[in-house]
Amino acid sequence: MATDQDWENDFDDDVEEKDGTEMSFLDHLEELRWHIMRSIAAILVFTIAAWIFRNEIFGTIIMGPTKVDFATNLVLCHLADITGWSSLCMQKADFILQSREVSGQFMMALTQSIIVGLLFSFPYAFFELWRFIKPGLKNKELKAAKGAVFWVSTLFFMGVSFGYYVVAPMAINFLANFKLDATIQNQFDVNDYISLLSMLTLACGLTFQLPMVAFVLSQVGILTPSFMREYRKHAMIVILIVAAIITPSPDVISQLLVAFPLLGLYEISIWVSGRVLRKKMREEALESNS
Repeated sequence: MATDQDWENDFDDDVEEKDGTEMSFLDHLEELRWHIMRSIAAILVFTIAAWIFRNEIFGTIIMGPTKVDFATNLVLCHLADITGWSSLCMQKADFILQSREVSGQFMMALTQSIIVGLLFSFPYAFFELWRFIKPGLKNKELKAAKGAVFWVSTLFFMGVSFGYYVVAPMAINFLANFKLDATIQNQFDVNDYISLLSMLTLACGLTFQLPMVAFVLSQVGILTPSFMREYRKHAMIVILIVAAIITPSPDVISQLLVAFPLLGLYEISIWVSGRVLRKKMREEALESNS
């Protein structure tokens, strides 16, 4: 697999002016237009591929979190047998999906294809954005941002996987089995179901960018590790509240399963911020000595 550095080396000649002159505003717009067009082309390719395999994607991936044999539920049921916490093992989601509009199923297939296209084309789209920004950075900034495409993409897919395998099954299972009365049957619109699944997974994908946000803010001097340590308790409360919101189940274990990775991200962000600060201090010391 090509690394971020390989991609950058392959395209260095494309993003720099051959004669070394500064690009005009219109030249920048033209360059940006081509980056956007290539990103859209990548999204279209993955969207078309997702449309071709739409039935397999819906039956296996979209409906996966609702099934009792879903990978997450198998692990949770095994933990329930070991710990005796029977509530960990999720029941079969008791609901029926309906399409209430004439074009409902077509729009649902189109929507899921676009979402899949956006997900899988994210690394390349971000890489195109990075190619556009890179020529305007100084050597020191380029060195600091080395590997940005790789880490942003990796954290994004880790967050999406966490949302899909952990958050989504718990939230969907609770909401689908929650009833005010046994006579009330849950019948959900298929587009609402896909919207909920997409929101949970994409929100986690963005949340997992916290270390990169800490890195950027620390580079510009806005964020410091001491500040993050000082407000660690406040952050823990916010994370627990967020975990309670995205996992509506009253089960404390489920909320902790969501909260622990978020707390881990916060601690990693403190380490990243501290590493940036130490590096800046060493560079300042070298400059003062010279």
